[in-house]
Amino acid sequence: MTAPSPHSSPSAPAALQAWQAARRRAVTGATGNLALVETRWLQADADPAAEFALATADAAATVTVTSLTRRNAETGEPEHGLRFWDAVSPAIGAFESISTFDYDPDWVIQAQFTPVAEGRTIPFEHIRDNGGSRDLVVPGDITFSRDGVDYSLSAFDDDGTLLLVFGDATNRQSGATATYSSGRFLFVQRHEGAGAAGFGDAGPVTLDFNRAFVPPCGFSVQYNCPLPPAQNRFIGSIEAGEREVVFNDGFDIYAL
Repeated sequence: MTAPSPHSSPSAPAALQAWQAARRRAVTGATGNLALVETRWLQADADPAAEFALATADAAATVTVTSLTRRNAETGEPEHGLRFWDAVSPAIGAFESISTFDYDPDWVIQAQFTPVAEGRTIPFEHIRDNGGSRDLVVPGDITFSRDGVDYSLSAFDDDGTLLLVFGDATNRQSGATATYSSGRFLFVQRHEGAGAAGFGDAGPVTLDFNRAFVPPCGFSVQYNCPLPPAQNRFIGSIEAGEREVVFNDGFDIYAL
């Protein structure tokens, strides 16, 4: 059964406000996007468990240490690292708000998800890889038509959820319609019963661009966010969702 479209729901603006409030609480949390102050990649011969224990023992009371793993962009070998999150980071102290567009029901789009052969990957450039790319698994295509234009988008598997990385003309604008210059993220809403436990089934999905959000790298330079591939770049402006992170007193994450 197809879920009711948020396009026609009178409660959609109120639900969006609740989502925006939750976003602000999340990014300012002790391990939220604004708290990340260091990403430290370990030497190949290092013992990740020992390095984690040592870093945790040496950390200040406000700092949380977590571990992470990635694949080397060139060799494909696993790389281990540590992340340091400070609950009283300079970015949290300077954070003012996330600017947003007003709710626009026209940017709630009904689309179709079509799975593809298992293991298909698409190269995504990442913001800190100096033009290099990393292959991410894209389980299927998301298609829809708008204003006479047919779109086929690629969303990758982000721990069991489809994550769309997209760009549009607002990334290149200034003033009241400007958005984060490297693009924005959007979680794809799969409808109940449409492959909810995986990506093997075709079915309807919703792209609610009112819930487009600034990626983690807009809050801390310690993230390495994927950039929108060519097929996910819209020519026009998507004036919906989050716009930019606003700091007070001229604070700049790039000046840290």
